[in-house]
Amino acid sequence: MALGKARGWKQLMPFIGPAFIAAVAYIDPGNYATNIQSGSQYGYLLLWVVVLSNLMAILIQTLSAKIGIATGYNLPEILRDRWPKGVSIFYWIQGEIMVMATDLAEFIGAAVGFNLVFGIPMLPAAILTGLCTIVILAFQIRGVRSLEMAIAAMVFVIVIAFSCEIVFSAPALAPLMAGFVPHFQGTNSILLAAGILGATVMPHAIYMHSGLTCRRVIGRTPEERKKIFHFELADILIAMVIAGAINAIMLAVAASTFYGHIVISDLNVAFKQFGVFIAPSAAILFGVGLLAAGLSSSSVGTLAGDIMMQGFIHKRVPVFLRRVCSMIPPLAVIISGANATNALVMSQVVLSFGIALAIIPLVIFTNNKQIMGNLVNHKITTVLAWLVAGVVIALNVFLLYQTFAGQ
Repeated sequence: MALGKARGWKQLMPFIGPAFIAAVAYIDPGNYATNIQSGSQYGYLLLWVVVLSNLMAILIQTLSAKIGIATGYNLPEILRDRWPKGVSIFYWIQGEIMVMATDLAEFIGAAVGFNLVFGIPMLPAAILTGLCTIVILAFQIRGVRSLEMAIAAMVFVIVIAFSCEIVFSAPALAPLMAGFVPHFQGTNSILLAAGILGATVMPHAIYMHSGLTCRRVIGRTPEERKKIFHFELADILIAMVIAGAINAIMLAVAASTFYGHIVISDLNVAFKQFGVFIAPSAAILFGVGLLAAGLSSSSVGTLAGDIMMQGFIHKRVPVFLRRVCSMIPPLAVIISGANATNALVMSQVVLSFGIALAIIPLVIFTNNKQIMGNLVNHKITTVLAWLVAGVVIALNVFLLYQTFAGQ
């Protein structure tokens, strides 16, 4: 679609959507576990870390969207064309592993949501999760806009659920505002902050966002491409600010409800305790939000895998076949009876390995004028991008060490 001649807010509408799909990666069940633990253990202390992590995510997703607009190709395609074939194959293999790890967390999160809200045993809940994600992906048959609207609707279910939660929990304003001032409370709070920041950038969201913008609205001239980028930037800011607000509210609700009473690191326990400390309806809202997050993010993970395979090795499998295949690992975990929250944590460990592989080529390519034209990074953007990349990579290396070497 070429750039049209609409004016006012109508000019923006064709560009709203891609960032909402990418933003789902930042409000997945893994974020639920981290935010609830942070709030219950340290109160509002780490709210500023959530804000900082959101700013980092905005920068990285902006670069991802920009490279698609500037080139008309997604990041995996550019990597395949510019780097050796063996590198592309390696990237595809690790990309599939990242998608499986991502889907493990999100699929299990949705199954836990069905289990908590409706009392469905985990195995039937997992099968129902698979069927629901297939239905969500079926919206793509009617066009990508239909899928975007379906995902956006689920994001707003999460917004509504936690907006009600924040009203029920009624946090005190003074300590809430103090949480936005950077400070720590002992070594363990620093470790938890490192976990929040380290889990900020999701590899599959980087690859996917470039794929959603590269051929969406085509700029015929450098000036048109720059205008398209400015509109897409509005989409990113709206979607990512919503995702950041959800995470902040989640932490604030946990802080006002549990801090000083109980430390919660398990989603099942969180559900039960919301019912105890607030009301059964608060527990149901938490479960509904978790369910919406799991279903939407699991569907997005499948879409990301399709974009990566097509880009890195120029091959595709039917998206529904991919969905069925990606259900096997989480089903195996559920059948084995393994702890769902532990599985979520281990999936984040696996994702840590893929973060550097996604960020480094993104920053290299967006800093190349031959590739980007007039959308090449400004020097300050490149400096900030490398700084964010360095922080995220270092934190993930540190978290891997903590996981395997112990505290």
